[in-house]
Amino acid sequence: MNFENLDVWKRSARLSAEIYKATASLKDFGFRDQLTRSGLSVPSNIAEGMSRDSIKEQKRFLDIARSSLSEARTQIYIGIDIGYLPKQQGHEWLVETRELSAMINSLKNKIT
Repeated sequence: MNFENLDVWKRSARLSAEIYKATASLKDFGFRDQLTRSGLSVPSNIAEGMSRDSIKEQKRFLDIARSSLSEARTQIYIGIDIGYLPKQQGHEWLVETRELSAMINSLKNKIT
């Protein structure tokens, strides 16, 4: 399965790019680094998993991608609360992370 054709990969890569752009001027390097790394982990693990031959490995990497989404979602909540992220944008990202998580679950269930 070519990961580049997957909507979940395309959307997660777009979200990762949005996070990088929106946090580029954030002075709290630790927070910015953690959020951008968790966001980048999602499409990266989808790509790596879909490039594996073993179904077990594919599912494992999708689990990692989904876990990274949960990590990013947590950081987005915190970023909104502490004023690092605009509420509107943060809430859009929260919705997107939930939808991406459901898409990963669906993809994982299709792999047999």
